[in-house]
Amino acid sequence: MSGNDQGDAPGMARQYGDSRKLAARARLHREYTVAETPWFAWVAQQLPLRAGDHVLDIGCGPGWFWASVADRLPDRLALTLADQSPGMVEEATNRCRPLPFGSVAGRRTDAAALPFDDGSFDAVVAMHMLYHMADPTVGIAEMARVLRPGGVLAVTTNGAGNMRELYELTTVFGGAPSEPMAAIFGFDAAERLMQSQFGNVAWSRHPASLRITDPEDVFLALTSFPPGEIASEAQQEAFREAIDRAFRQAGGVLEVRTEMGLFLSRKES
Repeated sequence: MSGNDQGDAPGMARQYGDSRKLAARARLHREYTVAETPWFAWVAQQLPLRAGDHVLDIGCGPGWFWASVADRLPDRLALTLADQSPGMVEEATNRCRPLPFGSVAGRRTDAAALPFDDGSFDAVVAMHMLYHMADPTVGIAEMARVLRPGGVLAVTTNGAGNMRELYELTTVFGGAPSEPMAAIFGFDAAERLMQSQFGNVAWSRHPASLRITDPEDVFLALTSFPPGEIASEAQQEAFREAIDRAFRQAGGVLEVRTEMGLFLSRKES
């Protein structure tokens, strides 16, 4: 869930220099998701990978996905972990090299200009990162370029209704009342842009929700990135009060809807 080229280099460096801020957000899903199949395992089930495939993960972040599902994947995958943040690349490669992959390589990259030859990979994965790009169309075109004929691009992103119950609380410090990243690259944009690039796209939504019991986890998650991260002390206190009020009204357990989806396109042979 890390990211690439958005133009706000200092902001991106603060967010993704390492995994600490990302971990505050990931905790909500790790601790409170209600689902028959957890998110990472569900994504792994959808990926049409074969033994020995060369796989590129763009915006790999700290490598949590691959570490979580390594034992569910085909044998001998040649995994390339790419991210704009050198800290993320180092963390991801250190995490994944001891695992049962055929090979693991790390590469610092700009998703708008991938440093790989045409047709280098059997699969490209971009999990929750295209909304970080100034122009997601450019990123998708680059991913298509480095795919071999018959190769697959797998993209994950959020819908506009994702965690709306939480985002509505952030209006006290100027936050959007709905999933902010969906306005840049949500479900509609993912389907449209991948269809335009590949001529085909299939997608599915992860059936899940959140049942949150600790108000502090909500506060930490939504103040780990702007505008909450840069909110004044008074605004953050107002946010705490809004969270506490929401929990009281919900009887101590906050029910939150999620909208997270996976989009797959195949490059023509």
